[in-house]
Amino acid sequence: MNKHKDTFLTYDLLYYEEKTISRHSQDLVREEPLSIKVENMPHSVVMRTPGYETAHTAGFCYSEGLIESGSDIVSIDFSSEDNNNSVTVKLTDKRKKIISNKTKKRLFLSQTNCAKSGHEMLNDLINNLNTVDKKSEITYSQVIDCVVKFTEVQEFYTRTRGTHAVMLFNGSLDIIAKAEDVGRHNAMDKAIGTLVLDDKLSDIYLAVISSRISFEMMQKAARAGIPILISFSNPTSMAVELGLKLNMTLISLNKKNSGFIVSCCEHRIKTSE
Repeated sequence: MNKHKDTFLTYDLLYYEEKTISRHSQDLVREEPLSIKVENMPHSVVMRTPGYETAHTAGFCYSEGLIESGSDIVSIDFSSEDNNNSVTVKLTDKRKKIISNKTKKRLFLSQTNCAKSGHEMLNDLINNLNTVDKKSEITYSQVIDCVVKFTEVQEFYTRTRGTHAVMLFNGSLDIIAKAEDVGRHNAMDKAIGTLVLDDKLSDIYLAVISSRISFEMMQKAARAGIPILISFSNPTSMAVELGLKLNMTLISLNKKNSGFIVSCCEHRIKTSE
């Protein structure tokens, strides 16, 4: 994995308080484009925090359905020379044939979806997502414990106050993968990609994320089979709809962070310790 040395840039910023103005140095998180190529063909450009490009790309490809496991990847080559931030993914011959058919199908859907209702579009989008059948359960105190662990290891946010984070926990409620990035989707891809490359996706018991739970975050979590998502913000309405359809439990902290709200699939919350 590539851990970028220049994650932060330092600026002199003005701090305003009620009766004083002062100048202090402040680290800000770096944001740069990353060009993702599949078989030397441009596929996507994402704005992200440099670092862990291999895991990021693996997670992105997994979330997009380009791969089903790390064994579908022949190589991931990252180049940052001369500010040419690009990564090239090479797939197995078998996977390339499958991807060709999927790409054609996705293009057809994108051309026809414009005349459909929101519910019809939602059904199209989740056709390739499976119901999450993991029997994960969690108590009130365990939710709070996971949130505390999350906040204790947010290195980038503590330093810059400018990043999102995703942390994946196993059944013992230990953190098995974590990532911070300017983009919440990038953080999710990096964390998932770490486990894709290690062939340990099945170890995920739950995820804690700093951002709201949006439809896109739900897609990525569903692809990885994550049954419980804990967030610091309320989910969107479409995220809840997707949670109900796919049997995913959505938990968000209340305004005072002293308790939480369960938006759907509360059967995974144990009422006794």
